[in-house]
Amino acid sequence: MSEQNTSLIEFPCNFTIKVMGVQHPEFASLVLACVQKHAPETQAHHISVRPSSKGNYLGATVEAANVQNQEQLNNIYRELTGHELVKMVL
Repeated sequence: MSEQNTSLIEFPCNFTIKVMGVQHPEFASLVLACVQKHAPETQAHHISVRPSSKGNYLGATVEAANVQNQEQLNNIYRELTGHELVKMVL
């Protein structure tokens, strides 16, 4: 029996991405730009941002990032996690 690289996600799909980062006025724009590099149809209205309870961090939720395959999703995660303002991506 051979091993296969399988995913629990069925592609294509609309995928929700959660991003935590430092409090910065350009955080939402940064998240949008990173996602749009790999999912260009993502728009600003797909992102909601809220501050952490102490206001030190921001949480952004990207709704409806249209993802065609695992490689595209991996590229979005790499783009986001590689930015200095981003602390975590879920």
